[in-house]
Amino acid sequence: MKPTPTPIDRSATVAQIVARHSETAAVFQKHRIDFCCRGDVTVAQALAGRQEDPEALFGELEQAVLDRCVERPEEDLLTLPTAALLARIVDRHHGYLRRVLPRVAPLLAKVAAVHGEHNPKLIPLRESFSELADQLEPHLDFEEEILFPDLVRQDGPTARTRAQLDDMAREHLGVGAKLAQIRALADDYTTPPWGCSSYRALIVELQALETDVLQHVHLENHVLMPRFAGQTSLLS
Repeated sequence: MKPTPTPIDRSATVAQIVARHSETAAVFQKHRIDFCCRGDVTVAQALAGRQEDPEALFGELEQAVLDRCVERPEEDLLTLPTAALLARIVDRHHGYLRRVLPRVAPLLAKVAAVHGEHNPKLIPLRESFSELADQLEPHLDFEEEILFPDLVRQDGPTARTRAQLDDMAREHLGVGAKLAQIRALADDYTTPPWGCSSYRALIVELQALETDVLQHVHLENHVLMPRFAGQTSLLS
């Protein structure tokens, strides 16, 4: 018998849905719904003012959950021990950024130099990417060297650590804004018909970067931070 999708709670926030079902992140991203920095709204609220039908979107979300369950069981990140969650963030997301940022920078510089006259957006795109990298690189170092070790101290995080978590949440808002700027300058991650193989590779890399960073920020904002703040979000 063919399995049917399990209904998703219509009153849950976007962030709560992604925290419980990580596979739904791709659906929200496709619909340009911010699930990490501004995910403390319901689906109906996120779609306010749009022509999209909330029930149609819930259908896509539930199908994504069903497809994931058929492929393999979903890991429950909400119950993952904090030390294991931090290790996951560092291994999967920090590691990804440390590999990708140095790889994309010269590729973007090359494409901008060759095609900048044909597409003037490539010049500010290069600048925006550089600004994003400048935001992210010290952020990774701070988390790995200071914040994350403090979060797993035997005597618990200090008041200073809690303040640093608030600062991190604010930094995430800046990262989200920069990603939106990059998406706009990259024409919603589309390659023009005249784009060369390097241009196509750049667009693939930028879109993958956005996907990973959104998931990364979501984990920190809506899975990690509430363990220390006692609420859904530090910046509600």
